[in-house]
Amino acid sequence: MQSVMDDARERMNKALANLDREFTKLRTGRASASLVEDIMVDYYGTPTPLKQIASISIPESRSLTIQPWDRGAFASIEKAIMKSDLGLTPVNDGKLIRINIPPLTEERRKELAKLAKKYTEDCRIGMRNVRRDANDMLKAMQKDKDITEDELHKGQDDVQKVTDAMIKKADEVLEAKEIEIMEI
Repeated sequence: MQSVMDDARERMNKALANLDREFTKLRTGRASASLVEDIMVDYYGTPTPLKQIASISIPESRSLTIQPWDRGAFASIEKAIMKSDLGLTPVNDGKLIRINIPPLTEERRKELAKLAKKYTEDCRIGMRNVRRDANDMLKAMQKDKDITEDELHKGQDDVQKVTDAMIKKADEVLEAKEIEIMEI
């Protein structure tokens, strides 16, 4: 029974970690390398993450610089950034690609907050799926006479408590991200 609980807790933590990863990709008013590092660039016919073909640095709080290791990649990187849904405009000076992060409009802030809520809801759904799987495993154990009916109910209560705690953490992360997004 403990292994079922540990597995459920571990899988819920992974869902929470994934939510954090998704949130780092949401653009706030500040520059962050995670905004662009996973953009797929067509590099000699192969889709390649930007972080594998260039160094990304943050010289100021509202700008990024991208320095490709191969001069032939400049055009592909610019095109990939323009195609991404970040709404950023790259400026190529021949040595570096500079991206200035403009302040967010109120409308864009609300869109990002909605997107953050969607990511959080996806995380909650994942956690509820883990809860269902754990409860199914406990029921199977009870059916196989590995645990008693009382142990089944206690196990289900424990799974529910873990689920509630993890969903509460996800909501707290969402609340912090919404504050960050709406901050001017």
